[in-house]
Amino acid sequence: MSRPSAHSNLYRLIEAGQLAHQAVLVPLRERGLEPGDDAVLFILARHGTDDADLARELDIEIETLTPRISRLIERDLVTRQAVGPLLTPGLALTERGVRIRNRLAENWAELEKALMGELKKKQRKSLGETLKRFSALLRL
Repeated sequence: MSRPSAHSNLYRLIEAGQLAHQAVLVPLRERGLEPGDDAVLFILARHGTDDADLARELDIEIETLTPRISRLIERDLVTRQAVGPLLTPGLALTERGVRIRNRLAENWAELEKALMGELKKKQRKSLGETLKRFSALLRL
């Protein structure tokens, strides 16, 4: 069995993933947000929802989500209001929340472009499919 090497593709993939993760966290930290707050903002930007559905979509316990939502409400990023066609009590983004979510999405797109910009469309698609397959294998 060979030893792990800094020249192996797995090592480089892990290193790139860690560096990309750190780069994604920069705009969160600049705005006083915590890792995972962006996921809440992105979900609520697609559609308002209630706490239980949001917790399910994030795959976390409601007890874990509640303090996060309280903090985002205090920061005027999220508000409690009627949502959906039945106007049920739920959560939605405030105007400030929409602006910050949009800026986070812009940063994400800039990072993606910086990382993938030199690849041709076919190469980007192939890389995406390979990473998807790799992730699926690791989930088994």
